[in-house]
Amino acid sequence: MANASVLPHSLKNSIQKRFVGRELVVKGARQHNLKNVDVTIPKKKLVVVTGPSGSGKSSLVFDTIYAEGQRRYVESLSAYARQFLDRMDKPDVDLITGLAPAIAIEQQTGTKNPRSTVATQTEVYDYLRLLFARVGTTISPVSGETVVRDSPRSVAEAVQASLDEKTRFYLCFPFPKHKGAKKTDELEALRARGFFRLIALPTEKQAAKGAQPDVIDLSETEPSAVKTPVNRLLVLVDRLATNPDQSSTTSRIADSVEQAFREGDERVVVITAPREGLFETLEFSARFERDGITFEDPTAQLFSFNSPLGACPACQGFGRVPGVDPDLVVPNPELSLRQDAIAPFRTEQWSKHQRSLLRMAGREGIDLDVPYTLLPQSHKDLVWSGKGDYVGVDGFFSYLKKKAYKMHFRIYSARFRGYTRCSACDGYRLRPQALHVKLRGPALGTEGDERRWFHIGELAELTTADARAFFDAVDLSDHDLEVASRILDEVRKRLGYLVEVGLDYLTLDRLAMTLSGGETQRINLATSLGSSLVGSLYVLDEPTIGLHPRDNDRLIAILEGLRDIGNTVLVVEHDEQMMRRADRIIDIGPGSGALGGEIIFEGTFEDALEDENSLTGAYLSGRKTIPVPSERRVRNEDRQIVIKGARQHNLKRLEVAFPLDQITVVTGVSGSGKSTLVHSTLYAGLQRLKGRDFEGKVGAHDHIEGADLIESVEMVDQTPIGKSPRSNPVTYIKAFDAIRELMASTHQAKVRGYRAGTFSFNVPGGRCETCQGEGVVQIEMQFLADLYLECEACHGARFKQDVLEIRYKGKNIAEILALTVDEAVDYFTGQKRVEKKLKTLQDVGLGYLTLGQPSNTLSGGEAQRVKLAAHLSKTHQGHTLYLFDEPTTGLHFDDIRKLLAAFNALVEAGHSVVLIEHNLDVIKAADWVIDIGPEGGRRGGFVVAEGTPEDLAAIDESHTGQFLKEALAVGSP
Repeated sequence: MANASVLPHSLKNSIQKRFVGRELVVKGARQHNLKNVDVTIPKKKLVVVTGPSGSGKSSLVFDTIYAEGQRRYVESLSAYARQFLDRMDKPDVDLITGLAPAIAIEQQTGTKNPRSTVATQTEVYDYLRLLFARVGTTISPVSGETVVRDSPRSVAEAVQASLDEKTRFYLCFPFPKHKGAKKTDELEALRARGFFRLIALPTEKQAAKGAQPDVIDLSETEPSAVKTPVNRLLVLVDRLATNPDQSSTTSRIADSVEQAFREGDERVVVITAPREGLFETLEFSARFERDGITFEDPTAQLFSFNSPLGACPACQGFGRVPGVDPDLVVPNPELSLRQDAIAPFRTEQWSKHQRSLLRMAGREGIDLDVPYTLLPQSHKDLVWSGKGDYVGVDGFFSYLKKKAYKMHFRIYSARFRGYTRCSACDGYRLRPQALHVKLRGPALGTEGDERRWFHIGELAELTTADARAFFDAVDLSDHDLEVASRILDEVRKRLGYLVEVGLDYLTLDRLAMTLSGGETQRINLATSLGSSLVGSLYVLDEPTIGLHPRDNDRLIAILEGLRDIGNTVLVVEHDEQMMRRADRIIDIGPGSGALGGEIIFEGTFEDALEDENSLTGAYLSGRKTIPVPSERRVRNEDRQIVIKGARQHNLKRLEVAFPLDQITVVTGVSGSGKSTLVHSTLYAGLQRLKGRDFEGKVGAHDHIEGADLIESVEMVDQTPIGKSPRSNPVTYIKAFDAIRELMASTHQAKVRGYRAGTFSFNVPGGRCETCQGEGVVQIEMQFLADLYLECEACHGARFKQDVLEIRYKGKNIAEILALTVDEAVDYFTGQKRVEKKLKTLQDVGLGYLTLGQPSNTLSGGEAQRVKLAAHLSKTHQGHTLYLFDEPTTGLHFDDIRKLLAAFNALVEAGHSVVLIEHNLDVIKAADWVIDIGPEGGRRGGFVVAEGTPEDLAAIDESHTGQFLKEALAVGSP
C-alpha cells in the first residue's frame, strides 16, 4: 500500500488543499429548507449565523455542518464501537471540506437524572473526590482531632515531645484477647514468646488516690496466680526514659515501638512511671483509628455518591428519602390551628387529634388564631412532637406506620408522603466515613479571617464563586501542595470558567434537572473550556439565552478566547452585542420556512449595516426598529395581584405587585430570583388558591392578594408540545379537528361513509397500517444508523389510498398537511373555524411551519409560540393571567415585533401578561417592569426597581435600567 511519502507532489498538494484548508467550505446544502446553499466559513474566527426564525440557521449549522462532523468521527471508528454510539444519517449536502472535529453546545434542557449535579456535569466533583482522597484530613467526630496512622518513628518523636525530659515510662502493647482463649492460656503463650513482664494498671479509684502500675514478672509468678482482670493488663516490651537530645534514645524507642506494633495488633500503650503522683497514659495505633472508631482510608470512590462504596446507605446517594412532607401536612400555612391547618386531622376519623391539639395549645399558650406560618418555631415543634395527651404529627404517622398492614392506613399515610432531606447523611449523599475527611479553608461569609474544616458535602453547597474563593485560599502544607497542585489547578480552572460564563450564583450540588436550557448550555460551554481543545469547531445555539445584557460581555469574551487559542466558533444567535463582536456574520433568509433557506448576506458587522437585502442589517442599522409605545397603559392600584412575604430560595421576603390589564416584565441578572418569584410563587400560589391540581411545591410566602380578580392563570413555557411525530401544530391548536370535519363533509366522503376519524393518522381506520400513520418504516441495522425508508404502501402519504381519493378544493388530506400555515390561511378562506385558528399561528410568526410538521422537531421557542397561538384562538370566559418564560428564545428582531403584537392582542382581549425576559426590545415595550437583583444567588432576591421602562432608566442602581437608556433612545418615535 502506498504511503504519503511516495504520492506525486501535485496530488499531495491537492489533498492538503482539500482537507487542511484555511476555510470550511459547504457546497450544495439542501437539508430541510436550505436551497442548494454554498457557504464559506473562515477558520479560527467567531462567526454568527442569524436570520428570521425558521429561515434555516439550525439546518445549516447543526443539521448539516455539525451532523457531518459527528458522522465522520463515528464512521472513523470500528464497527464494534459504532454500535454503542448515536447513529447519524448523512446530511443532504454535496460537499463539505475543511471540517474540524465538531463540538455542539445546544440549547437543551439538562438530564433528568437526579444524581447529576452542576459539579458532576462539569467534572469539578471528580477532581474534588481525587483531592480529598490525596490530601484530605480525617477528623474524629468525637474529639475533633486529626486521625493519622502512627509509625514507630512518629510514636518515638511524639513520646519524646509530649513527656518531660528524664521521664521514666513503660512501653507496652495491649493484652491479647483471642477468641475462646483463657487468660492462663494467653499468659503461657506470652511467656513462650519471651514476654515475661506485665503491667497491672490500678482501678480508676486507686489511680485517683495515687496508686501506681505494678510490674508482674511471669518468671516469678505462675500464670494461674495472676488475678488482675485482662482489661487492666498490658504486656511490657521495654522500660525507657525520655531524652530528647539523644537521637539514640529516639531510635531505641522506635525499635521497641516496632516490636510492640508487631506483637500487639498494631497498638502501643505508653505508661509513665513517676515516683509519686498520677501516672499518664498515651495510646498509639498503626491502624487508621482514633477515639475507639476505625476509619476508612480515603479513596476517590469513598467520596462518590454514585458508588456503593461512598453512597449513604439510607438514601443510596440521593440525599433525600421518602417521608412525611411538611408541605402536605400543612398545605396552606395561612390557616390557623383552629382553622384546621394540620391537614391529616381534618377527617372525622382523626378529628380527635385536632381536639387534643387545641387543648394542648390552650395549656401551652399557643395562639390558635394566628396563621401557622407566623407561629414561633418552639410552638411548631410542639405541634409536631406532641405533649401530654396530644400525640403530635410525628406520633400520629408513627401510629399509621404500625398499622400499615391495613390497606386504608397505608393509603391515608401515602397522601402526606414526599421526599425529605435524609437524616442519616443530612442530605450530603455520602456515608459518614466520607464526611469525616475534611479540608481547612476560609469560612466564607464570616467576619475576619476565620478558618474552619469543610467536608466535601459542605463544599458542594457553596456557589461556584464561593468555591473558587475557598480553593484560592485553602490551607495545605508544602508537601500536600506538591501532591495536589495539578488537581487544584484543574478545580480552580473549571470553577473559574463557571464564574466567567455567568453561573457564579449556582451551587455545586444544584441538580442538573432543575437548570434552565440557557444554564445547561453555559455549563456545557464551561466543561468544553475545561478540556482546552485546540483546532476544533465549536457550534453553539443562542448561548446568550437566559443572560442579562450585563453578562453578555463576559460570555462573548470567553467565545473570543476559544477563537484566539485556535478554534473555529460558529454561533446561531440574534443578540446584537454578539454580532458586533463577531468576525463574520452570515444572514439566512429572506423569510421563514419555504421562503427562507438562502444566504442573504455574508460579511462584517459594518457591511451588514449597509446591506439593503439583509433584514438583520435593517434592524441593526436602525432602518427598521421595534418602536417604543407612544402611550403606556396606566396602572390601576385596585386591579393588581400582590405577593407578600415571598421568601423561597434567595427571595428576601418580597412584597411585589403585578398590575393587571397590562404587559408586565420581570427581569434581572441570571439567578436573581425571577423564576422563583413567577414560577414557584405567583403561578403555583394562584393555582393552589384557585383549587387547581398542581404538581410540585409552592414557593414560601405569606399570602397573595387579588387572586379573585382573575378567572384563571396559564403558564406558557418552552416544554415540548408533543413527543410523538404524529403530534403537530394543527392538532395542538385544535385546527385539525375542523379540517377533518371538512374532509368528512365532502360528497365523496359521505357516499363512502367516512367520518372525521377516518382522516386521522393517530387511530386505525383511514391511516396506513403498514407504517401506522408515520409515513416511514424504520429498518434496524446492526452496525450502521437505523434506516428510515419511505413506506411502500402509502409512499409517505400516511393514509390509505381510498382516503387519499377524497379531495377538498382539489387537495387530499396529505396534500393539505403539506401546506404551510401561510398557504393554508389562503386555502381555507371562508372556513372561519379553521381560518381563525391558523391565523393565530400566522400572527405569532409561525406562518412558515407546515401543518403536518412533527411537534418533536420544533424548537423550544416555536413550541412556546404554538402554545401562545392556542391560547389566542380560544374564546375565553373571564380574565386570564398569562405567564411567559423567555418567549423571545430563538426569535429574530422581526419575529419579536410580531410577538409583541400578539401580547398586546391578549391584553386588548381583556387579559393580563407577565413575562420573564431579558430582551431589551420586549422590556422597552412593556407597561410595567419589575427588576430583581441586584446580583445572582444569595446576593439577589431584592426588588431593585419597579415602574415604567422610563422609570427604570432613571435608576442608577438598576443594571437593566442602564441598558434601557440606550434602547429607549433607539426605539423612540
